[in-house]
Amino acid sequence: MAEELFIWILLIIFAGVLSLSLCLFSHVKLKNAPGVRHYKIVTLLSTIFAFAYAFELASTSLKEIKFWLGIEYCVMPFIPSFILFMCFEYVGVKIKRLFFSMVLLIPLLTVFAHHTNELHHLYYLSIDLQSDTPFPIAEMEYGPLFYVHSLYLFLCLSISVIILLMQLKKSLFRFKLQILTMVAGLLVPVIANSFYLNDLSPYGIDLGPVSMSVSFILHGIALLSFQMFYVLPIAREKVFENMLEGVIVLEHNGAIVDYNNAISSVLPMLNSFSIGKHIETVLAEDRKLADLILQGEECDYEYVKDGQTLYFQVRFSPVMNKDGITLGTIVTFVNITERVEMQEKLRHLASFDGLTNIYNRTYFMEQSIKKLDFIEEASLIMFDIDHFKVVNDTYGHDVGDIVLSHVANLAKNSLGPQDIIGRYGGEEFIIFLPTTNIENAFQLADTIRGRISEYSVSAEDYHIDVTSSFGIAYIEMTPGNQQAAMKQAIKKADHALYAAKKNGRNIVQTFKEDLPIV
Repeated sequence: MAEELFIWILLIIFAGVLSLSLCLFSHVKLKNAPGVRHYKIVTLLSTIFAFAYAFELASTSLKEIKFWLGIEYCVMPFIPSFILFMCFEYVGVKIKRLFFSMVLLIPLLTVFAHHTNELHHLYYLSIDLQSDTPFPIAEMEYGPLFYVHSLYLFLCLSISVIILLMQLKKSLFRFKLQILTMVAGLLVPVIANSFYLNDLSPYGIDLGPVSMSVSFILHGIALLSFQMFYVLPIAREKVFENMLEGVIVLEHNGAIVDYNNAISSVLPMLNSFSIGKHIETVLAEDRKLADLILQGEECDYEYVKDGQTLYFQVRFSPVMNKDGITLGTIVTFVNITERVEMQEKLRHLASFDGLTNIYNRTYFMEQSIKKLDFIEEASLIMFDIDHFKVVNDTYGHDVGDIVLSHVANLAKNSLGPQDIIGRYGGEEFIIFLPTTNIENAFQLADTIRGRISEYSVSAEDYHIDVTSSFGIAYIEMTPGNQQAAMKQAIKKADHALYAAKKNGRNIVQTFKEDLPIV
């Protein structure tokens, strides 16, 4: 055997051993890593291909060469397919069964065409031994199906490279090194195969198996040095980019390092040109938010977008190295709009009367007593609907509810922004008038009384006229005990209301100490 041929055979055997080693290593150490399943198949197929080609080069007759060539073509056509599958899985694209089957269709046809070539000569027009080489080397005249397979191989590897390169833009530096190392490993067989097809390889030796030694060394570097498949770009694509929470990554000096898609709902001004700029510069139009981020303390942030108010909880997580030195900060915006709106609904349910949509008794008392601490005078109105029991008995409770809502709305729409109205119980209502003297309270009560008596309530097929009676009391301020002052005023207003009902109804009665009740 010529010494030069022996060197080529050793190189190919080395490629096979290296490929097998990586196959076993990935099987033991990387069992559940994305992409590793197809990586194991690629390395196993490459191992078989390399050893079969080594035996082909060591063959001394055309018959032996054809035998080993048949072994090679049982595995070689599938290598580009599984490289493509590996790259798809590496970047997180799920392979559908139909696509999987379609990609494997041409390799299956290639295997069939090669092994039946003697019947049609569509893959090889002829296979002979070269006459100008110091050792037996097969010389093939290629048929049309060979070029179909070559084009298929080129397309698979090209698409694989494109898939990987598309991840560069959205990958951090460490991921870029992984991707570029993998790309380099994929390009080596492409370059070697182009030399072989253009008769530029020495003695017509197929450089594909030889190039695998270089290719799998590069894959080995990515696997061992950069821990390929341990920390994948898919982690960023599927976790970081698809997080519901908006995230900004800042350096220790406040410069923006990275951000995800979700943050655009909070900071639409962020774009690729924002990377490297200080957060204050990017948020120049929103100084409030910039200050919140620079303070680094967890807080809530309210943002109005297209007329809709969104609520976010801003959280901060330090990024530290192994020595405990802070390198930067991860700022996370958690959308709590749904929670805030739910809390508001619950607060509304706990504070408002469900029928009339005004304050219930408990919340009315709380809010009124709070306001007493900041004012010097106030008045109180209590009123109810005259003969409301007759309305319920005559028209039913559903109609009675409509009457209650109608009266509550008339009263509510007559009040100022500082006034408070609540349902005190049944058909009885109460109004707190801050900074209002008894004369103005009387005028307001009489206005409400008039409006109620003027408007008929339309319910079902009925038009119902109702009136109301009013009692008014001045709230005597009691320093340090506003609750007692409110309770005393309610008693007085209720006494005045009782007097109004006894004195003919549909009137307003002011409380007086000597108020007669007939």
